Formats: sequence, C-alpha cells, structure tokens
Amino acid sequence: MDILIRPAEPTDYDLLGEITAQAYLQDGLLAFGDEDDWYFRELKNVAERAAEADVLVAAADDDRILGGVTYVPSGGPLAELARPGEAEIRMLAVAHEARGQGVGQALVQACIDRASAAGTGLVLCTQPTMHTAHRLYERLGFTRAPERDWHPIPGDDFTLLTYKLTL
Repeated sequence: MDILIRPAEPTDYDLLGEITAQAYLQDGLLAFGDEDDWYFRELKNVAERAAEADVLVAAADDDRILGGVTYVPSGGPLAELARPGEAEIRMLAVAHEARGQGVGQALVQACIDRASAAGTGLVLCTQPTMHTAHRLYERLGFTRAPERDWHPIPGDDFTLLTYKLTL
C-alpha cells in the first residue's frame, strides 16, 4: 500500500480526531479516564491543534485517512517536553485496520524529516505499555531519555517515558 503523508485539511479534522481518540481508548492508553475525560476531548479536537502546530495525516491511495500525528516545531505552544532547539511529536495514532502496514513509521519519518530540515532535535513521550511504538522509535534512531520522564498529573504515579533523536 502506498502511503501519502500530507498536512491535515479541515475536512480531515473530524475523522482524524475520531481515529486518534479511538486509538488511545481502544488500546487502553487513556490513563486519565474514558470518553468523558478531558484528554479524550483534546485528542478529538484536531482543529485546535492545527491552529498551533502541524497536523499531518497518512492517506491511502484512495485518500482514506489511515492515521495522523501532531508535529510541534521548536518553540511551538503545544510542546510539553521539548527544550530549545527541539521539535516534538504528539498524538501519533493509526487506525486499527491500518496497523502493521507502515503507517506509524511513515508518520514518524515525516516528523524526522521536518526536524532535520529545521536543524532541530526531536522528542516525544510515550506510555510504558506501548512496546510496539518503542520498537518503532528505536528502529528510527530514537533513544530513551529517562532523566526526562515525567508525570502529567501532579501527585499521580502515572509516568510518560521520553525518547529523543539528535539530528
């Protein structure tokens, strides 16, 4: 299958939001709650993300949306853990039926290409249970940065793992 990575268009927002939210919900990755949770609503709100960062979609030959990612350039307002000189990957999601077909890799590679062109490093955070994603990141050259792991909910034991790529 050929995969085209392109900027998300407003007509993609609802579907990409649904793919992203459902990917996190179905995989048990909504550590904060369920469909009523604030983060679930944030995952669905692609229009808001697209106003502050680069939202990319992976599309099939027939323009069917297979997944998406938010690329936050260095200094972007949606950065959670990026330092000066680093861009950040957020909210990577692949539709359930498109998994295992290279969609996630194509989306991450598009972010790597953008960071490389901008002359920045790249960071991302991931949940400890996302072993398939960890293997993908490591295969693409990311390394763990455990000193930058963090707790998104103050007072909670839930930890997000940090990976970085120096370009």
